[in-house]
Amino acid sequence: MSDFEPKILIFACNWCSYAGADMAGVSRYQMPPNCRIIRVMCSARVRPEQVISALTQGLDAVLVLGCHPGDCHYTEGNYLTRRRGIMLKNLLETMGFEKNRFQVNWVSAAEGARFAQVVSEFVEEIKALGPSHVSRDKDTGTHA
Repeated sequence: MSDFEPKILIFACNWCSYAGADMAGVSRYQMPPNCRIIRVMCSARVRPEQVISALTQGLDAVLVLGCHPGDCHYTEGNYLTRRRGIMLKNLLETMGFEKNRFQVNWVSAAEGARFAQVVSEFVEEIKALGPSHVSRDKDTGTHA
C-alpha cells in the first residue's frame, strides 16, 4: 500500500477555512495533491448525506473545516457542525467505515500553516488506513 494515494474531499467554510487554504497557497506551503476542496458558506451547510454520498461513491475520506468555535460568521454554525460530526462518525462506523475517514477541524483565515498541517496530517492518516472498503470494491469490481 505504499503507493496508495487517497482521494479526499474537503469542505471548507468560506469565511475562515477556505481563506486559510488561500493563505496556504499564497504562502507556498506544500500541500498534498490528492485533495479537492469545495467552498461552502458555513461548515454547517455540509449535510450528513453529502458526506455519506461521497464515501459510498468511492472517496477514501472527507474532511470538514470550519471557523474556530466562537468565531463563526453565522454565530453558531460550527457548534452544529461539531454535534453533527460526532453523530456522523458513529453512523459511518455502523456502515463499515473507520471513524477517522471523516473528520471535522477548525482553521481560521490567518492560519495558512495550520491549514497545510491539518490537511497533510489527515492525508497521512488516511494513507495509513489504506483504501476504503468501497474504493477497494470498485477497483476489484465486486459489490459491498
